Amino acid sequence: MTTPLRLEADPEDKNLVILQSLICLLREKNILSRADIEELCATVQRRAAEPASDPMPCQNGAVREAAIEVAHIGDYIGRRYGGKHRRAF
Repeated sequence: MTTPLRLEADPEDKNLVILQSLICLLREKNILSRADIEELCATVQRRAAEPASDPMPCQNGAVREAAIEVAHIGDYIGRRYGGKHRRAF
């Protein structure tokens, strides 16, 4: 049995609930693969690490929180649905 998803951000945030639900639904329907979700995590982490070169700038605190949340979502979906990891180059 998988553990429920724990949130670091405000659990009342409607946008976060929608995002989590959408990602889970897309994974359930096999529209997103585990590799796609891992790529999303890497992209968000890259944006958090290099805010000066970000083409769509965000507040530094918000982008760091987003990276943490996407990592939590990716971990949860990986445990819940499994799938193939992305290839390392």
